[in-house]
Amino acid sequence: MGNAGKYGQDAVLRARVLLLGSEEPSLRERLDAYRVLAEVSPRAYLPKLVDALFERARDFEDPEILRALYGEAATAARRFGPDVRDGEERLSRALGNYEHALFALGRRSEGLAVCEELAEAGRSGRLAVVLAEEGRHGEAAELLGRSVAPGGADVSGDADVSEWTLIEWAAALDAAGRHEEALEVFARVVDGARRTAADDRSPLASLVWKLEQYARMLRAAGRPAEEAAAGSEILALLARLAKGGEPVSWSNIQAWWATLLVLSGRPDEPVATPDAPLPAFGVHPVHGWSPDVREEYAASIPALERRTEALRDSGDLPGLIATHRRLTVRRALRWETSGRRTEESLRPSFDEAVALARRPTADPGALVRALTDRSMFLLAVQRYEEARADYAEAVALRPIVTRT
Repeated sequence: MGNAGKYGQDAVLRARVLLLGSEEPSLRERLDAYRVLAEVSPRAYLPKLVDALFERARDFEDPEILRALYGEAATAARRFGPDVRDGEERLSRALGNYEHALFALGRRSEGLAVCEELAEAGRSGRLAVVLAEEGRHGEAAELLGRSVAPGGADVSGDADVSEWTLIEWAAALDAAGRHEEALEVFARVVDGARRTAADDRSPLASLVWKLEQYARMLRAAGRPAEEAAAGSEILALLARLAKGGEPVSWSNIQAWWATLLVLSGRPDEPVATPDAPLPAFGVHPVHGWSPDVREEYAASIPALERRTEALRDSGDLPGLIATHRRLTVRRALRWETSGRRTEESLRPSFDEAVALARRPTADPGALVRALTDRSMFLLAVQRYEEARADYAEAVALRPIVTRT
């Protein structure tokens, strides 16, 4: 028995007649009918109501309308009985879309509450992202750690945990100050990339980008011998690519490069807090970041452009180099996600970074970083010999940087 108090018998009768009529009712009419009948026959009509709300949401992009539709879908799906087919999946879908709309509207506290509800249902990925966005890296790391079994399988029993999850976990551990644990997790990423590249199941370029991030982490941890070994491995791979290209054809792999480049820029950014959230660095920016922080990150480009211009004549070369890199990282992300990936539109940013770092008064470490950044970009646009030359110069400069 359902709750017939909300709607009168006339409304219930009209809804039944509409659905049983000879003419196909419109989606809007069906939706109104399901709203009525779900109150009196929830077992039969709650699933139909949720599916109709999903269908209706496809007609809109306005976050406020989507918030209302997905919020209603979530409320309905919470009332599912255990016998509803795919009930948990429908509820998770509704909650996931609902929290996305809430974050798009900047309603983070409400979005966080929905993410916590998803986590209670076993879907903890979004909660980990939101915690990281708010600077709660230790909590994010613990949550991610609980979702990954020690042997590399996740709690659902899949044979291998996603590389994206491991990178996210390592990034959260590193941001929480747990650097050795972060290195252990990222070593698993590198080892996995080595295996799949050896079997031609992943591109060599992807392995290079992951090795370079690993080398950055080793450098920060004060492990120069291991960093040098990673650098030598990268040089060998770049030489192989310069000689023969990728062994097999790959497409749409630049997301690895962009994600790891953005992650490398986290030390240059402010500290995230609940009141001033930042992207979850190490998470795929398109499929992982909350829409409000993604929009804010992209919207900072004009201000950084103005700041860069102001610094050109200030005499503050270190400030100019640092600000220019923050700008370049954002431009690279925009380049990768825009679908218009022409080399000419982005290369000048990397070339200028190298030119600035070559000035006599620049810190030698700035040139190492600028050459490395440009090398990884050249790899993304398949300029393999140029990428090798830049990286070889960066490797040659590192002992000088260490001595100074």
